[in-house]
Amino acid sequence: MHTSSVVAARMGVSAGEILSLFRDASDGLTKAEVMHRTGLSRTTVNQRLDGLLAAGLLIPAPEDARTRGRPAGRFVVNRDRGVLLVADIGATGLRTALCDLGGQVRAEHEIRADVTTGPEAILSAVDELFSRILKDGRYDTGSVLGVGIDVPGPVDFATGRVVSPPIMTGWDRFDIPGWFASRYDCPVLVDKDVNAMAFGEQRLRYPDVPHLLMVKIGTGVGTGLIASGQVHRGADGAAGDVGHIQVTVDDVAEPPVCRCGNAGCVEAYAGGWALVRDLREAGRDVATVDDAVRLIRGGDLVAVRLARRAARILGGAIADTVNLFNPRVIAIGGQLAHTDEQLFAGIREIVYRRSLPLATRNLQIVRSDLDPHAGILGLAQLLVDGIYTPERVQELVDHAVA
Repeated sequence: MHTSSVVAARMGVSAGEILSLFRDASDGLTKAEVMHRTGLSRTTVNQRLDGLLAAGLLIPAPEDARTRGRPAGRFVVNRDRGVLLVADIGATGLRTALCDLGGQVRAEHEIRADVTTGPEAILSAVDELFSRILKDGRYDTGSVLGVGIDVPGPVDFATGRVVSPPIMTGWDRFDIPGWFASRYDCPVLVDKDVNAMAFGEQRLRYPDVPHLLMVKIGTGVGTGLIASGQVHRGADGAAGDVGHIQVTVDDVAEPPVCRCGNAGCVEAYAGGWALVRDLREAGRDVATVDDAVRLIRGGDLVAVRLARRAARILGGAIADTVNLFNPRVIAIGGQLAHTDEQLFAGIREIVYRRSLPLATRNLQIVRSDLDPHAGILGLAQLLVDGIYTPERVQELVDHAVA
């Protein structure tokens, strides 16, 4: 439930707050229901709905579409007023999608792509897929009301620029929003991939859980925090970087160097790239994280041993986060989340052993339901929230009725 949906009974309820009620009501609302939830008079409700209808933000529900004049039945959010373009960029691949204004995916494409080839190459590939998906859907760029991009690195959310990313060669301080601004006349949102995943997971799978931790274990290790129903990015956008907590492992004399330049990071032991490194050193023929996952699922003794060690290290870092943050749900995604219980058993064991009893009393540790689409869906939801701010809605209404 969106926090803005609990609208107090007062005369000052804005058009944006009225619209938020409809966003929460999948079957729409009648005027009487709006009056009941807000305490507004019939005249005021009629004025608010007339403005939202004129702006194209609301439409009559399908069964009322033939009603002439002011419809007397139900109204729903107009999800087809425009479209959203979103791109989930990973270390070794990217997924693009076209979404409606409800955040639902209408079409998508996925390709293999190496993020280390740099921003120009990757964003050009994204833009090519965006153009294809718009053409296939018979949309023009004027239909695009928002562009969302997530990346596997730390993001200064205010500027949309990646800052000193460990694996994104050539991306440091690159102006991603500016790159798209010349192509699309709309807001461009850029965020860390795990933040988008966390928001999608919470909004679509655990809407009644205000405190959630998302852990992505793929090529690297990343985490996203949802606090009080919103993404918690910290003061500068660096919150939740559990993968670069430094740990001590008893049976390791010389801690491995991480891609961030430090030694002994969680990711340097438990990230997918670290498992590939260790498996190669053990004589296994692996080239990708997917290869490592296949070995683990196939019961290879070395792969299973490394996966169990990775799970214990991850569990320790997650336990520290549980003690500090006290989430109700920990959702785990990424390629290594698909190693069945090889990973989950170890994580759960350490988390429940090392965390405070009060913090684990109602804690759920689950595989992400949305993976691998969590990033796409989360970006769409973040964009929709930005488009439907009360201030933006009022601007659209004022323009329509002027």
